[in-house]
Parts: sequence; structure tokens; C-alpha cells
Amino acid sequence: MNYRHAYHAGNFADVLKHAVLALVVEHLKRKPAPFRIVDTHAGSGLYALDSQEAAKTAEWEGGIGRLLGPGAAPLPAAVAALLSPYLAAVRAENDGPALRLYPGSPLIARRLMRADDTLVVNELHPEEHARLKAAVGRDRRVKVLELDGWLALKAQLPPKERRGLVLIDPPFEQEHELERMAEGLAEGLRRFATGVYVAWYPIKDPKPVARFHRAVAAVAGPKLLRAEVMLRRPVNLERLNGCGLIVANPPHTLQSDLAVLLPEIVRRVGDGGQGRFQLGSIDAADTTSKADIPNNRSATPRRRNRSSA
Repeated sequence: MNYRHAYHAGNFADVLKHAVLALVVEHLKRKPAPFRIVDTHAGSGLYALDSQEAAKTAEWEGGIGRLLGPGAAPLPAAVAALLSPYLAAVRAENDGPALRLYPGSPLIARRLMRADDTLVVNELHPEEHARLKAAVGRDRRVKVLELDGWLALKAQLPPKERRGLVLIDPPFEQEHELERMAEGLAEGLRRFATGVYVAWYPIKDPKPVARFHRAVAAVAGPKLLRAEVMLRRPVNLERLNGCGLIVANPPHTLQSDLAVLLPEIVRRVGDGGQGRFQLGSIDAADTTSKADIPNNRSATPRRRNRSSA
């Protein structure tokens, strides 16, 4: 995968990641006590969809463009209500209906958080860090770091607020990044056991992803939620066929909210009707609930338990 997120901003993976980010932040806001958000691999914060990089891939057209683009069909009422905070954050960066800018997780989190909440954003890449600091660095609620993301994870936990969200979204340019993520989640939970952790991962070949699930479940315990969106069936294991999130300590409403959102998302972003999603808890045996949405038609999720050695 290309590290520079400008090539991928607003794609289907961002839709899933940022919709969940917004849902978790809105849940944290239900209590008056302040909280902290830690974004370990934050990127530059704001992306021009008409840039040379974004135009080269046009991935946003198959992502946020399917939700807010000029040709996008209206969302069902229940879906629109759940996506409202996320989509409002995207609209806020654009004048009028045309999509020219897409906010990354730092800007979405900053727009949704309250006056006494704190946001820590970290980005190691020098050019991306400079853009990130320009985008959010003047906000007194925001602290901008330039560290290795895994070091930042250790350095910022536990937060003094003892409430919060940790977003982990590495570039996946290096080998064994899934193993590092499992280790990072384990380390984070040792330091801040009650925090909500949202960890994003790409899906090309499902086999290493299944090993990652088992590794995370072995160290993180039962409070894990898995949400995946697949564009297509993984016939070509060199392509980005889908992506997923592991959420540790998920808010109690998150799974039911995603059960409403994910069918609509895969109907819109799926490749030629091949879109499908998986949603459910995982354990060391990789037990999941699975739902296929074939041919962009409505379908009731089929729950299937599957154990693998």
C-alpha cells in the first residue's frame, strides 16, 4: 500500500473507519467527564480530492462519493441518522454540494470533540507532519507529535482523563505490520485497560488476517468487536479486497449501530454486487458472525459460527 494517504483519502476504507470513529466519539460524549483521543498514525489531516494524487486513483468516488457525491442516492433514514456526525464533519470542510476536500481522522475527531476534551495526533513522516501541524496545531485542545506510531502509543497511555479512544491506523508498508498491531493492542490494553481501541487493517489475503484475529483475541480478552467490509471476494490476493476494524472495549451500542450501517455501505461500495460484510465478536478460535449482501439486493444477515484451528 502507498503510505501517502492522499492517494486513498475518502475511499471505502475511510468511510468505514471514520464512521466508526464518529460513533465512538458520540458515545463518549454521553457522559460529561472529559476524554482523550490518541491518533497514532494521523496522516496530514486534510486532503484535496482534486489533487494529482487523489485524481490518479479516484478512490474517493467509490467511497465518500457514494454517500455524498452529486449522484448519490438518499440514505435510508436510520442510516442517515447514524452517519450524521461523520457526514456533517465532511460537509463542514466543503462549500456547497461539491466534494473538494476530505478530512482525515484528526479533523473529524477535532470537530466532534468538546471544549474540555483532548486530541493527541501523531505523524512521523516529515511532510505529512508539517501539514498536520498546520491543519490542527493552533487548537489548544490538540497536541501534535512526530514519533514512531508504536512509540506514541506507549508514551500517551494511560491518559490522565482515564477515558478515551485510541485510533491505530498504520500504513502497512512494512512486513509483519499485523503482528505489530497485535502487540501494540496488547501493550495498550496493559497500560489503559478501559480505553476504546479502534484498529484498522487491510484485507488482501484473508489467511494472515485470521491469524491476526486469533493473536489479538489471545491477548485482548473477550471484549472485541470485528467489523469488515469486502469489496469483492478475495480471488486476487494481491489486490486490496476489503478492510476491517478491531474494536476493543466497544461501546455497547456499536454492534447494533453497525448492523444497520454495514448492509447499506456494502450495497454502495461493493464491486459489481460482490460487496459483503462481517460483524461480530471474535475469540481465540476466530468465531464470527457473517453476513453476505449479494448483487446489491436487500438481505437479512445470516449468522454463522465458524471455528478454525
